[in-house]
Amino acid sequence: MQNPMRSLTILSAILCSGVLLLTSCQPSKPSVKIGINAELTGEMPAVGASCKQAAELFADQVNKGGGLAVGTEKLPINLSVVDNSCKADQAAAAAQRLISQDGVIVMVGPNASSCAIPAGEIAEALGCLMISPWSTNPKTTVDSTTGKTKKNVFRACFTDRFESPVLAAFATKNLQAKTAAVLYDVSSEAPTSQSALFKEAFEKAGGKVVAMETYTTGDRDFSAQLTKIRETAPDIIYLPAPYNDTPLIAAQARQLGIKAPFLGSDAWSSPDIIKLDTGKNLEGSYFCNHYSTEAPNPKAKQFIADYKARYGNAPDDVAALTYDAMSLAANSVATAGKLDRNAVRDAMASTRSFDGVTGHYVFPVGAREPSKSAVIMQIKDGGFRWVNTVEP
Repeated sequence: MQNPMRSLTILSAILCSGVLLLTSCQPSKPSVKIGINAELTGEMPAVGASCKQAAELFADQVNKGGGLAVGTEKLPINLSVVDNSCKADQAAAAAQRLISQDGVIVMVGPNASSCAIPAGEIAEALGCLMISPWSTNPKTTVDSTTGKTKKNVFRACFTDRFESPVLAAFATKNLQAKTAAVLYDVSSEAPTSQSALFKEAFEKAGGKVVAMETYTTGDRDFSAQLTKIRETAPDIIYLPAPYNDTPLIAAQARQLGIKAPFLGSDAWSSPDIIKLDTGKNLEGSYFCNHYSTEAPNPKAKQFIADYKARYGNAPDDVAALTYDAMSLAANSVATAGKLDRNAVRDAMASTRSFDGVTGHYVFPVGAREPSKSAVIMQIKDGGFRWVNTVEP
């Protein structure tokens, strides 16, 4: 005779396994998959850290509010973060993985133009919306083969074509500079573009560029270039160099007796530039930036407070632009009303204006970058000080 207790145990096991099988077969709730292609290691780790932190803050805020409204339901945002090591080939590989394997609906980043340009080619080929928070090089949104504007690649920042004239005008009008020397990384896309455009704008404004010197990523001895610059005795030295190169260049310039003030691009925007400038050789220098914590709008005030509360420090421009890029991405998905890449891209393309933490955005018809203001900042007393705002 079969043991009744054993039969009951077997029956219970069958029922339990049936419940588990039934549960496992239930379709999981969809989510809004957003990829983050960031420079977490390599030449600019501070940039990648700011990007990742701002994206995570935005996603958590949306998810705590119940999710993003997509059609008739609210869906959570699910981030997929990939490190591109601040290298062009790895940025392209990261884009391929995020779009083809992870199945993201939007990719935010890369930030560095040298990474955003190749990643943008992948996004364009695979038909996925990409929004770069910080890439200012005009090539980012232009197809390298046809020269036409890309359909799928956008940015949350102004371009070098706007930034360079802003700096040239500030140099000639505010600093009364008549001559300028330029030192830039010839192996990097953004500095090369910014240097050429600055020279054009500075000379158009009546100034004269007396030296155009170059170096290559990884160089640490700039004495030869700086000696040549010293011989030209410029009124200012334009350094569109990243935050980690600039303090070393400035220190070597001062050691050679160069006293001319420095002028920088938005690549100076990380607070790490001040930490690395142990000799305070950049004190009093000016640079162009995307926003300032000293002149924030109401939306920026809330973002700055939330970011400080979570991470213990004020957000830099990369963080602020990433937050805006995430907002643009989320708005595009919500406007599309469905998780369809073409529909989301079309929704982004139809966006004409947007109020973000870095200011008011205007996207002209057919444009992939916004018309928005820039700010001039000064390194002073161990921090960044807002000088003025320049409207487009």
